Amino acid sequence: MPIVVRIDVLLAERRMAVGEFAERVGLTPANVAVLKNGRAKAVRFSTLESICRVLECQPGDLLQWVDEDAEVLS
Repeated sequence: MPIVVRIDVLLAERRMAVGEFAERVGLTPANVAVLKNGRAKAVRFSTLESICRVLECQPGDLLQWVDEDAEVLS
């Protein structure tokens, strides 16, 4: 998938556990896992706002576009 969700990176940088993050955002740990693993099909703006508030970041810090068609250099 060309959109990568970087929640795991931001959690590690902030030394925050998934359980604490889920509770503070108002998600279940299972739904956090869906986001982290790139299996989410959509995210509500209210959820995105909560995530950004808890992680003190911008939406662009959470999401990264990766060009799947780009040639991988070795």
